[in-house]
Amino acid sequence: MNAAELQVAVGSLRGIAEEMGMALIHSALSPNIKERRDCSTALFDADGRLVIQAEHIPVHLGALPASVAAVRERDVGPGEVWVLNHPFLGGSHLPDITLVSPVHVDDELLGWAASRAHHADVGGMVPASMPADSTELHQEGLILPPARLDDALIDLIAANSRAGTERRGDLRAQVAVHRLAERRAGELVARRGAEWWRTACAELWDYAERRTRAAIAEMPDGRYEATETVEAAEGDLEIRAAVEVAGDAVTIDFAGTAPQHRGNLNCPLAVTVSACCFVLRVVADPDAPASGGAYAPLTIAAPEGSLVNARAPAAVVAGNVETSSRIADCLLRAFGQATDTPAQGQGTMNNLTFGSPRFTYYETIGGGQGGSRDGPGPSAVHVAMSNTLNTPVEALEAAYPLRVERYALRAGSGGAGRHRGGDGVIRAITALEPCEASILSDRRRHPPRGAQGGEDGAPGSNRLNRRNLGPKARVALQAGDTITIRTPGGGGYWPNGA
Repeated sequence: MNAAELQVAVGSLRGIAEEMGMALIHSALSPNIKERRDCSTALFDADGRLVIQAEHIPVHLGALPASVAAVRERDVGPGEVWVLNHPFLGGSHLPDITLVSPVHVDDELLGWAASRAHHADVGGMVPASMPADSTELHQEGLILPPARLDDALIDLIAANSRAGTERRGDLRAQVAVHRLAERRAGELVARRGAEWWRTACAELWDYAERRTRAAIAEMPDGRYEATETVEAAEGDLEIRAAVEVAGDAVTIDFAGTAPQHRGNLNCPLAVTVSACCFVLRVVADPDAPASGGAYAPLTIAAPEGSLVNARAPAAVVAGNVETSSRIADCLLRAFGQATDTPAQGQGTMNNLTFGSPRFTYYETIGGGQGGSRDGPGPSAVHVAMSNTLNTPVEALEAAYPLRVERYALRAGSGGAGRHRGGDGVIRAITALEPCEASILSDRRRHPPRGAQGGEDGAPGSNRLNRRNLGPKARVALQAGDTITIRTPGGGGYWPNGA
């Protein structure tokens, strides 16, 4: 393909993945998907290589290929849709339910479609399936190894959720986008032919790889090391990473990282891979297509049984959301010794859940992004591994027995500097009936760091009424109790006056 033909191919394939995502958002039942957009969609070639992922959730970047690989090992027939959420068989954490289906055109397998969505409850020990204190995977919800999805299995999943109607609606929305993907692929093949499809998939992969390798080659060769902390309830855990740049390839080694956690801060390997892929894309060529080819130059070594490559049946619910964010910050610090990177952002997703046998609600809360060479950091945004939206106050209050008392910028929480860090937010929510709340957050003891002489951002805080809570907390609420989350500000870049 020449350059013009290649761009047509990139746009055609990306268009299918993006339409899948928008269809899922518009047809889902739960606010978590239709408002927060906590979902991802992607296309793979017939060999299971990631061709293109829609611009959705970074923490899904490296994990979706593992899901497709797990399904491809099974006997999958045309027209079937398979489901899984098992973190050690291609999943990330249990609320993230992944669907995978083959794409056949005229009885020929041309590729695979995948969708992943965060379902607001899949059972387990607490409503919303995001416990702060789980110690094994079985406490976190229903575990689904790869299986054919049919009406009976949808009923089983719904029966194990506190919000069965939502589960049915969201799962059927996911199934619908897989039918859409196969239909759009068929239309494209009808116009251009099956050989064009295969060539386009291969060329897109190669194009993303070429662009990424070219960007890596501009970095100075060397070994760059960094550490970061994860704020466990009992104390800090250390992530240690060494990034080695050699020519047009990168190796990341997590030797020396803390052992597997007895709580739920563990990452399955797929989640660690996602964090590594995200950071490589940020520092190399952010505009390259989100294809597996962009990550081909990357080799990852993660000690088995460590925080970043846990063994089953470790609890992992917070690893996917919080430890992944800390991995990203650690790698950005390391790469910052070889190339320019921004000051640190909030470094947490500020996961907050409310629920009872009657309802379940989950949200993440934005914060400040770090300042950079290009300008101040944005305020009140979901940064790094999240990339979701907030839940609008109107949608939240209409659907749940909750009232938002305050939602405002946390003025002055961004770090000072010539280019200030963005400010965090203050979000206060009152329970209108008895329920339970769970918080999974970080950057409560350690602030986001400034860069190039800029000052640190302010750490966050969690409170129940007037009582301070730790970074990870599970509390019972009575009607009238208020949870207040103050999210971290981003670090500043360059000192004032520079």
